[in-house]
Amino acid sequence: MGRVEVAAAVVFRDDGRFLLAQRPAGKVYAGYWEFPGGKVEPGESAAAALSRELHEELGIEVERAHPWITRDYDYEHAAVRLRFFRVIRWRGEPHGRENQRFSWQSVFQQTVAPLLPANGPILRALKLPDVYGISNAANLGEVEFMRRLERALQNGMRLLQLRERQLSGDSLLKLAMRVVTLAHDYDARVVINGSFEVAGLSGADGVHLASAQLMRAEARPAFDLVGASCHDEVELARAAAIGADFAVLGPVLPTPSHPGKSGIGWKGIGALLADYPLPVYALGGLCKEDLDTACQVGAHGVSLMRGAWQS
Repeated sequence: MGRVEVAAAVVFRDDGRFLLAQRPAGKVYAGYWEFPGGKVEPGESAAAALSRELHEELGIEVERAHPWITRDYDYEHAAVRLRFFRVIRWRGEPHGRENQRFSWQSVFQQTVAPLLPANGPILRALKLPDVYGISNAANLGEVEFMRRLERALQNGMRLLQLRERQLSGDSLLKLAMRVVTLAHDYDARVVINGSFEVAGLSGADGVHLASAQLMRAEARPAFDLVGASCHDEVELARAAAIGADFAVLGPVLPTPSHPGKSGIGWKGIGALLADYPLPVYALGGLCKEDLDTACQVGAHGVSLMRGAWQS
């Protein structure tokens, strides 16, 4: 017997809070809190089911929703496939049409309980910002990079990968310590590309695995935050298998570092992410203006190197 297809919504308010609804009496897991949504009917698309369910449950009309991540979960009563969408524009005033309670919640603090067991990875994924910066001290010089990093942090950057392959040993550690200290002053998180030792010694929040490291990994590294670089379906599957928090996929478009090579393209990215369980950043030849396009095809956001530090 196959999985029950469910469309689930992360409905966002303008202030960034999202909606959780309480399951009404008489339903399985009555009283538990969940993301609103419901079963996809035969012959119905997940997007259509999402719109229908949100109208039936909360009386709102979806105007804009992006496909996001797909998670399988086995409850005692059913095996489900949860297709999550991020609803960024909607019309109407939410109200419980099934007499259920609902609550607007913060990404970093939930004030309602208990939550459905399947929601843990979703809440963790929602803490990831939509732009993932990659350091570029090699081209900018360390002094200029640190200056631009502080400006980016002041402008809202909250996740950064330190990727400086020209450095190693003490030189990399010294830069990592400066970057981590500055980033933490702004409540931003830093992951170190490649070096578990530098990540641990610098106080970084985690590591980012290069694709070769990823394919050699037998288990998730023992860090709070783990990212992985992927280029194809095989590497994406490996990132999911080891329990990475997120993946980076690309290149999407041609890049200066790979002249003459075409990228995966937006259509290719969308195909790879159709049933994928982790949040994914699109990478390669992109700028901040590509964020909406990336989200439309199912990416969590964009990862930028040159574009993150433009003056």
